[in-house]
Formats: sequence, C-alpha cells, structure tokens
Amino acid sequence: MFVDSFWALVPTIIAIVLALITKEVYSSLFIGIIVGGLLYTNFNLAATMHHIFVDGMLGQLSDSWNVGILVFLVFLGTMVMIMNRAGGSAAFGKWTIKHVKTKIGAQLATIALGCLIFIDDYFNCLTVGSVMKPVTDKHKISREKLAYLIDATAAPVCIIAPISSWAAAVTGFVDGANGLSLFIRAIPYNFYAILTLIMLLTLSITGFDYGPMKRAEENHLANDSAGNEHTVPSITGAEDQPEPPVSTKGRVIHLVVPIVALIFFSVIGMIATGGFFEGANIVDAFANSDASVGLVYGSATAFIFTVIFMRVTKVLSFTECMNAIPEGFKSMVPAVLILTLAWTLKSMTDSLGAANYISGIVETIADKDALMSILPAIVFIIGALMAFATGTSWGTFGILIPIVAHVFGSDISNELLIISISACMAGAVCGDHCSPISDTTIMASAGANCKHIRHVNTQLPYAITAAIVSCLTFLISGFIRKWFICMPIGIVLMIVTILGIKSYNENRAK
Repeated sequence: MFVDSFWALVPTIIAIVLALITKEVYSSLFIGIIVGGLLYTNFNLAATMHHIFVDGMLGQLSDSWNVGILVFLVFLGTMVMIMNRAGGSAAFGKWTIKHVKTKIGAQLATIALGCLIFIDDYFNCLTVGSVMKPVTDKHKISREKLAYLIDATAAPVCIIAPISSWAAAVTGFVDGANGLSLFIRAIPYNFYAILTLIMLLTLSITGFDYGPMKRAEENHLANDSAGNEHTVPSITGAEDQPEPPVSTKGRVIHLVVPIVALIFFSVIGMIATGGFFEGANIVDAFANSDASVGLVYGSATAFIFTVIFMRVTKVLSFTECMNAIPEGFKSMVPAVLILTLAWTLKSMTDSLGAANYISGIVETIADKDALMSILPAIVFIIGALMAFATGTSWGTFGILIPIVAHVFGSDISNELLIISISACMAGAVCGDHCSPISDTTIMASAGANCKHIRHVNTQLPYAITAAIVSCLTFLISGFIRKWFICMPIGIVLMIVTILGIKSYNENRAK
C-alpha cells in the first residue's frame, strides 16, 4: 500500500518540516525514521523495530563506504585538534590579519580555496573549514556565512571538475558512451553549479546579504562588539568544553604543512584505489577510485605524518598528540550522529521505493514528445526535489541519468541529451545543497563549527534563488541548445537577480 508511491517520500518530508520548525535535527530525523519504519511494515511494531535498527541503522553502519567516511571524520577531527593545540590555527589567524585585510578578501579567499580543493566534497568541506575559520573569525564573518561559503564550493565545484570523485560517480551511468567525454561536454550546461559560484562572488564583492543570513551576520557583529565570541552554538558542542592548552611555539607551518599533507596523501590514496600504481593513467584512476577508502588512506597517513612533524619541530610532545585523539573524536560525535540518522532515514525511503516512484514520474514525462524542449527544466526540478527528499545527489544521478539516456539513446551528438544529463547533475546538486539531511550539508556545518539547522535556515534562501535562475536558464537552453549563448544569459540573470534583491531591500529600509 505504501511502497512505490508518494508515501515513500513522507518520512523525509516529516523530518525536514520538523527540523525547520523545531530547529532540532536529531529528534526530527528520528521521528522521520520511525514513520518510515511503520509505513514499510504496515504498522507492525516488532517488524518496525527490526527494520529501523537492523536493516536501517546497523545496515548503514556496516556499509564499508559509510564506515570509511566516519573514519575519515575522526582522523580529520583529531588532526584539527592537534593543529589547534600546536598553535598553528592561532598563528595562521595572526598571519591573515597582515595579508587578508578586508571582509571581502576573507570571503574571496574562502571561495578560492574551496574551488582549489575539487577532489571530493567531504574533503572540501572539512579542510576548507579547518583552514579558513581563523580567517573568517578575524574578519567578523558569522559561522553561518562560513558554512554557506564552504557548502557552495563543495558539491557545485566537484560536479564541474573532470578529475574528482563526483566525475567518477557520474561517468558509469550511461551505457555505450564514453562517460568521461559525456561529463566534460555537460560541464558548460551545469547551470546550478556555475551560477552558484557567480552568486557567491556577487554577494561577496557587493557585501550584500539577505534573509536569515543577513540577520545571522548582524547578530554576529553585535555579539562580537559586545565581546561575546561564542554566542553561536557549534555542531561539535566545542563551546561547552574547556579550552585546551595551546603551544606558544606554534607557527603558520604547523597548520599549512598538515593540511598540505592531508591533500597530498588523500589524492594519492584515491588514485591508488583506482589502480594508478598498477598502470592506470591518472584520469582512469580517478574515474575508478573509491573515494571513501582513499580518504581513509590519506587521512590516516596524514595523521601519522602530523604527529611526527609536531614532534620533530618540538611544538607538541608525543603524549600531547595522543591526548588530542579522544578530543578530536569527541568534536566529531554530533556530526557522526547526524550522518548516521540521515543514512538511516535514507534507507527507510529506499525500502519504501522512493526511487521507483520518482523514476516512474520522469519516464511518464519523457514519453510526451510535446515536452521534449522543456524536459531539461523538468528534469532539473525533479532531480532537485528528489535529492532534497533523499539527501543524496549520487543516488539521484543513478536513477535519473539512465532514464534520460534511455529516452535519447547513447548518441552524445544529441545536444538535448547533453543538456538533460547536465540537468540531472545540476538538480541533484541543488537538492543536495538545500537538504537538511544531506551528508554534504552536514559536513559543511561540521567544517564551519556551525549549528546544523542554522546553516540550513540561512543557506536555503540563497540556494533557492540560484535554483530559480538555473531553472529558467535550463528552460531557455531546451530551445536554444547552445551553451555559449545560454551561459551568458544565465550569468546576467543571476547578477541582475542579486542586484534586484539588493535594490528592493534598500528601498524597503528607507
């Protein structure tokens, strides 16, 4: 009765609505999980308990991919704690005062770093957060704004980078075609990703904010002026913990060297899982890589390197480095809990057949010839709604891209096929960007030390703005089918929209 129908989406809808209303994410996710379990078992209590905890939670926590991500989180949390105790973060903050002199510069530096770390979105979120927190704190940028800057340069950058774990995920979904070639051809039509970056730059350069983000920035400035530096609760609960001792010997290299080591070893780990050291070229190695295992290899090696580096430079003793391990783990416990609940909720919707229900809708629309020119815009909307409801962009790729490929065949000379596949990717990233249960959104909150639901509330109006402009651009592209015409139109629409909102807000304030 409830399987393969609209009911499959109800648990997620309930969880998201409750989270936005109550501002409390743990109980909201768990209530959604319970509803999903009850619907799947037709309200059989014993079967519901088994489905939630055995099929759902334990099943997700025994999945090697998920465990790899959790291990990566723990290693990274530990490295961040060691860098903080070594005084590297504090030294980097002092260095930025001399070299990054404005709030605009701090935001642009965050965006630039987010664009440079395009290998993987999880890695992007946590690394950019660790590096840029001292910079944005010094320039009085709220943690909500930092979380948005991180989130908006994570998945949107990865989905337009040919060498990334996301490109590897997408390339295998179209049978009978060169997946990487198809991915590269689709990049100029990935309007949501590109327009999100244009929006970021416009907002940063103009210094303009609106909606809940504007209030968050104003509250942060007011609290900072009053001398309250930790008024925004973080996802890690770090503000409730005593401040750990910080070495006075720390220098900028005690933050930069571990981060560079983490980037280097993570890239090596990813291409190693893709067969690079067995003779595969670097593009094929990335395409065949296992990002979860690669990040574990990289973070574990970087952790060992960091401990040795801190000891050799005599900033921390071996005992002090080891004492940072439980503190680093503790700092990531809330993020691990949210991820576990989000994965469990996804397993509930999967068992209810959410994918089958949505794919049926897409196939019905695709069969109507009269809708072919507006199919990219429709696919974008469906992809966004699906990723928003399920919290996964990769799962959305796996469902929508094969359907679109089936509709058009595998002839990559068909420009509408390229646009529609780009719409699948853009919609999936858009929904993932908006969703409170998205693992990337959760990672961005953790990376910025921002309370998760505050990140969701402040980011949502910005993501919706970019989504509306992207949808209009996809609608235009379905008829024009030339990226070099459609992309400038989208960029102009994005800039005009932001300036229009700015002008409207200024007029209202008079």
